[in-house]
Amino acid sequence: MKRLAIFVSGGGTDFQSIIDGVNGKTIHAEIVLCVASKQGIYAIERAKQHNIPYKVFNKSDYACVAEMFDEIASLLDRLEVDLIVLAGYLTILPQPFVAKYKGKIINIHPSLIPKYCGDGYYGIAVHRAVIEAGETESGATVHYVDEGVDTGNIIRQEKVPVYPEDTPETLAARVLALEHKLLPEVVKQLCANQKNTNGSRLEFPKIEIERRKERT
Repeated sequence: MKRLAIFVSGGGTDFQSIIDGVNGKTIHAEIVLCVASKQGIYAIERAKQHNIPYKVFNKSDYACVAEMFDEIASLLDRLEVDLIVLAGYLTILPQPFVAKYKGKIINIHPSLIPKYCGDGYYGIAVHRAVIEAGETESGATVHYVDEGVDTGNIIRQEKVPVYPEDTPETLAARVLALEHKLLPEVVKQLCANQKNTNGSRLEFPKIEIERRKERT
């Protein structure tokens, strides 16, 4: 059984989708840790409700981000974590941390990467940009985390329509509903060594994945 650590920064609805998959036995894994970026977020309450160990790592409590992530890494290693899932986690991971866990960190982003991703594209800003650009579709992308921001190889991506009457909030709700379906499905695949949508085999934690198309 794979051992998961979920990193969160807000309400934790994506976190809940994984909890539901684990509790419902569709994801063959155990959530051994919730890493929260600050106190007072509802994701912590979700961890408490489901007896999931959690710890808050707030950047303001450390001399530097590297020191904080060294402590996080030490905890992950003690818990023998197999997969790190960034579920709405807003802190940029430092390069040494990413290198240490290369191929074992995934993130979900609320757009069709390579569009509307990178620095500044998070939360409602993503959906506002999609609408302002006149896009007719958006979606969500699960990808590996590398040293860049939203630049890791794509694991899976799905689309939703953008309607003429959409606001950033209505589009955000539609994309979030997709995230709640997509993220647990990918985690399930990774934990079960199933095949990717393109037929390539998902081998945990080193996985054959489709290569990202070059940015246009």
